[in-house]
Amino acid sequence: MKIYSDFAGRRTRQIIADVLALCAIALWVWFGYTVFTLINNLAVFGVQMEDAGAGFEETMTEVGETLGGIPLIGPGIRLPFDGASAAGSTLEAAGQAQQDAVLQLATTLGIGTALLPVLMILIVWLVPRILFIRRAGRAKAVVTADAGLDLLALRALTTQKLSAITKIDADALGAWRRGEPEVVRRLAQLELRSSGVKLRES
Repeated sequence: MKIYSDFAGRRTRQIIADVLALCAIALWVWFGYTVFTLINNLAVFGVQMEDAGAGFEETMTEVGETLGGIPLIGPGIRLPFDGASAAGSTLEAAGQAQQDAVLQLATTLGIGTALLPVLMILIVWLVPRILFIRRAGRAKAVVTADAGLDLLALRALTTQKLSAITKIDADALGAWRRGEPEVVRRLAQLELRSSGVKLRES
C-alpha cells in the first residue's frame, strides 16, 4: 500500500491536507462534545427537582408514619401527609423525566453538530486519498511486471493530456507501436507521475 506520492511537491500537499483534515475532524468532534456538555448541564434543574421531590416524599412519609401512630386520630391525620408524599414522588419522577429529555436532546444536538461536517470532510478528503492509494498501488504493481512499461505507456496514450503526450513525441502512438524504448519509458513515466509513483532507474 502506497500512502504518499514519490514526488516531493505532491507529497507535501498530501501531508498538509491530511493534517488539516484530521485537525478539522478533531475540532468538530470537540465542538459537538461542547454542545452536548452545555445542553446536558441544563439537567441540573431536573436533578434538583428529583432531589427535592425525593426529600419531600421522605419527610412527608416520616411525618405521616409518626402521626399515624397516635391512637384514635392517627389514621385521619396521616391521610394528608400520604397525599403530600405521593406529590413528592410525582415531583421526583418529573425531575428524572426532565433529565432524560435533556440528555436525549444534548446527545442528538451534539452528534448532529459534529456528524455532518465530519462526513463532508471525509467525502472531500478521505475519498480522494483512498482513490490515490489504490491507483498508486496498482501502478506500482504494474511497473514491476514484464510488460509493465508497455501497459503504462498505452494507458498514458489513452488517459493523459494530448499536449503532454506530444511533448514526448509528435507521433507517440506510432513510436509506441514500433516499441521505441525511450518513448515507451517516457510515456510510462508520465502515467506513473500522475499516479504518484516514480519510475526507478534500472
